[in-house]
Amino acid sequence: PAASPPQTADEAAARDTCGALRFASLVGMPAAEIDRTTLPARTRVITPDMMVTQDFSPERLNIFVGTDGKVGSLRCF
Repeated sequence: PAASPPQTADEAAARDTCGALRFASLVGMPAAEIDRTTLPARTRVITPDMMVTQDFSPERLNIFVGTDGKVGSLRCF
């Protein structure tokens, strides 16, 4: 398959339906240090082997924590 072209900042912002760009500074931070009171109401902090529902909600921020206990990525779904 052909590689997709790089996203511009405007394209990335248009897809940021959950506000993930505002929280990009969390990537690399220990999950235990996240101030959850600053996160949107429906945010999920997902740890390795954690079961989560598969319902799609583009407004929901999902914070993925790696096996090292640090935030690895943020996604809207």
